[in-house]
Amino acid sequence: MSKKLTSIVILALLMLFSIGFIVLRPQGTTAPGATRPSSTTRSQVTQSKNSGSYLEYSSDIIQNTKGRKLLFFHAPWCPQCRAIENDINEQGVPESWNIIKVDYDSSQDLRQKYGVTIQTTFVEVDNSGELIKKYVAYEEPTLSAVTRNFP
Repeated sequence: MSKKLTSIVILALLMLFSIGFIVLRPQGTTAPGATRPSSTTRSQVTQSKNSGSYLEYSSDIIQNTKGRKLLFFHAPWCPQCRAIENDINEQGVPESWNIIKVDYDSSQDLRQKYGVTIQTTFVEVDNSGELIKKYVAYEEPTLSAVTRNFP
């Protein structure tokens, strides 16, 4: 086979492999190097089955949200955070609760304000953003552990 034909065959195989990978990858994953639509571009992540809300943090969300407010300091690289988020998405947020997802890595000002030193920390705040209670769900990364600690 000529060098040119070999190159064309290799290129065609690579393209077929890439297309197969994209089509057959598990739902909810992103191909390496590709970017997934960022949930930070949406103000609301999920309207829960239990009528509470799972929201993305924004500077005015605390004042503009009614009901109980829990800031969830989440890191996408943290397996415990992902486990809690899966529970939130599967079980839903309790009625009248708002779990507000805060990016742990880029929110140093909020981490300092509320004394957050580890991802998986939940901080309940009042309507003016003042701390009411704090809980770290790292050892038991489940939504039920969070709801037990915020009766």
